[in-house]
Amino acid sequence: MTAIKVLIADDQTLMREGLKTIIELEEDMEVVATAQDGQDAIEKVKMFEPNLILMDIKMPNMNGIDSLKKIKKLNPHMRIVILTTFAEDDYIIEGLASGADGFLLKDMNYDQLIHSIREAAVGQLMLPTVIASKLAQRLSKFNSAIENEINVDKLKKNGIHLSEREREVASLVVKGFSNRKIAGQLFISEGTVKNYISEIYSKLGVKDRAQAIVYLKELQLK
Repeated sequence: MTAIKVLIADDQTLMREGLKTIIELEEDMEVVATAQDGQDAIEKVKMFEPNLILMDIKMPNMNGIDSLKKIKKLNPHMRIVILTTFAEDDYIIEGLASGADGFLLKDMNYDQLIHSIREAAVGQLMLPTVIASKLAQRLSKFNSAIENEINVDKLKKNGIHLSEREREVASLVVKGFSNRKIAGQLFISEGTVKNYISEIYSKLGVKDRAQAIVYLKELQLK
């Protein structure tokens, strides 16, 4: 039986060693390395080639989200599960948009931890109930806001047809969101956001973001 090779990245020594002790009690798991921050995790991935990373969010030098992005860019198939002691919406959105394979709360019990590692290792998205609930609430509020803000009739009267996704992007552009924040909000890449924005510019007949915002506000998209 091939063991699941785990890398633990956490700035707290007690947490790193505690997790390592628990995981290594399992015959099908092996902690191949530990890291004290996001940059250290990147280096350890190159050296030890783990199958799965348990990544803390808040760490010095480089946080877990930034480390995740860099590792996923180099190793798209690497399983990375975010460790957190809280369930903050922005971290959930950005983490999932950046390719996280799930979230685990640090206060989960032994059985939950081991089960979650095994599930994540075979590709299951791990979301504790409290995090899944907050994510659902966030998406529900966002979808409701989009429906209320986009005035499709006014677009049509001006001879403009934006797809549903383009209207979502346009609404966030008007709110002043950066491409990165739009990507996180809509669970898409920044490159995809840029493509949508270019198409929106073309359809509106504008050349830049400022012109687009003025035009869209005039169409009462806010």
